[in-house]
Amino acid sequence: MNRRAFLVAVPIVAGSTGASLLGAALPGTAAAAAEVKVIYVGGWDCEPCSRWKNQHKPSWLASPEFQRVTWIEVDVPRLKEAYRERYWPGDLKPVLDQLPQKGGTPRFLIVQDGRVVSNEFGSNKWAQTMTDLRNILR
Repeated sequence: MNRRAFLVAVPIVAGSTGASLLGAALPGTAAAAAEVKVIYVGGWDCEPCSRWKNQHKPSWLASPEFQRVTWIEVDVPRLKEAYRERYWPGDLKPVLDQLPQKGGTPRFLIVQDGRVVSNEFGSNKWAQTMTDLRNILR
């Protein structure tokens, strides 16, 4: 059974020790046989990321494909920090390790059974990500 998850990187400053990660999971069910995750990588200070969130995210969250995958957001305060390990905890670390280029936002990743099978960069690549996802979910 797959589940949907929503993960947001939010720094919590505790004295002078730095930041940590907050995450919240939204459980659900899905019909896909293999575990499929869709990971959004963005920054709060990223104008193309904001455009994607305004133009595409609402329809994505309402889509039938969204219901069939685990959705993860790595959304950090400064886009230059989007690929720092502290924002990719636990089971996301192996995904980060698979990325040949650790830069650029927004980035859309599709991970199937732990392997990155689609890696698109730029808000104009969302349509390609959706095409790839529909092919995987068939």
